Amino acid sequence: MTHTGPATPPAAHPPAPHPAALHTPAPHSGSRHRATVSVPGAELQKSAVLDDLTTAGTLRSGHTVAADWEGLHAAEDRWQERPVPVPGTQIDGCFPAATGLNTHHGWRHDAQFVLRLPDAWNGKLVVTAAPGIRRQYACDRIMADWLLARGYACATTDKGNSGPDFHSAGERPGDVLADWERRLAELAVAARATARAHYGAEPHRLYVAGVSNGGYATRVQLERHADLYDGGVDWEGPLWRAGGPNLLTHLPAFLAHYPRYRDTGDPAAHRRLLAAGLPAGSEFLWAAHHQVYWDFTQRTYRAVFDPDYPGPGLPSTGTPFAGAGTPGGDADYDYATRPAAVHEAVARVSLTGAIGRPLLSFHGTLDTLLPIALHSDAYAELVAGAGRAALHRQYRIEGGTHVDGFCDLHPGRLRPLTPVFRTVFRALEEWVENGVEPPAGRTVPWRDGVDDTDIRTW
Repeated sequence: MTHTGPATPPAAHPPAPHPAALHTPAPHSGSRHRATVSVPGAELQKSAVLDDLTTAGTLRSGHTVAADWEGLHAAEDRWQERPVPVPGTQIDGCFPAATGLNTHHGWRHDAQFVLRLPDAWNGKLVVTAAPGIRRQYACDRIMADWLLARGYACATTDKGNSGPDFHSAGERPGDVLADWERRLAELAVAARATARAHYGAEPHRLYVAGVSNGGYATRVQLERHADLYDGGVDWEGPLWRAGGPNLLTHLPAFLAHYPRYRDTGDPAAHRRLLAAGLPAGSEFLWAAHHQVYWDFTQRTYRAVFDPDYPGPGLPSTGTPFAGAGTPGGDADYDYATRPAAVHEAVARVSLTGAIGRPLLSFHGTLDTLLPIALHSDAYAELVAGAGRAALHRQYRIEGGTHVDGFCDLHPGRLRPLTPVFRTVFRALEEWVENGVEPPAGRTVPWRDGVDDTDIRTW
């Protein structure tokens, strides 16, 4: 899809669809009949036997929500591996939760998940956590379709809180992100038990993978719950550290200096933006990120850890697009000088780098929301500092950005990362299952004359 008018960025936070978007389909008309298995610990659940578990089928049957994955993939599909129909069983459900931000199925209940069990099972399971503030179907197109076609059982959680009001979940600062860790581990244990009951055999491999916030959740799992997994793939996860870097240490600078650069082209403002972490060469992405990502992300994640910042009479999420000098404006937010309680809240969810299983990380060099130097390079250094470098590889993907949907807005200037996920995941399989060492961590160039989706030139 090529846009000839003003660029419209991909939807960062798509609205929840009406519950009718997830209707109950007609009974399956095929000859397959099997006993329904229950997901242990689930408060609500419903199962369906489907002719096709991939999005080609679930869009027709009402077992996915396209708004969850809107904008995450490039519309151009010459590099897509078209999956054949994958028959199997889908279980939608939720674990007990005190909040109800997720409206899917009309449940108004958080901690929702989807578990897909293909008939032609390869004996392995992948669990994921939704990126951003999206919900449990967010990984359907960019991950699950391909994994299901390869025989994997797949499970995804909404991380326990989702949507634009996700920051309101939890009772203490930092609870929101702490819940992500708990919910993904909860799903991994339950999905494994369900697969065992469904197939009559124990999954012989369990992998964890995720993009963006799902990448952070993947890192946390391999640091704190490594015994559950055989390995993981971290697709551009954010880094949270009490002493920085974290989102709150660089987004305020973007908000403070971008308007002047946009309006006047001021070289000093440009230098400050690069010094704050924005990658050189990503300037063509800045306008859309200022409009869609930076302001909302700063205000809502700041509200998770520091809801008192705006001051009396102001909402915890502050004032949208409040410029420098505006009372309570997030452009003036200074994380370093905030009270110790704020830093303690971030410390609760901080990463350590002490992974206990193999982890392959990849990140686009033109990521303009989570700059690679601050969130990926710094995490690789953290892993090395924890003495776990032998378990980790980091691939810096030249020309990649945070969301593949931007590839359609800027054809020829950005490289899709979805095919990179597939290559990296295969490398993880080879490492874990066959002892084949993956390529050394490096920057993967985007060369002239080389297929821009091929990173097998390692």
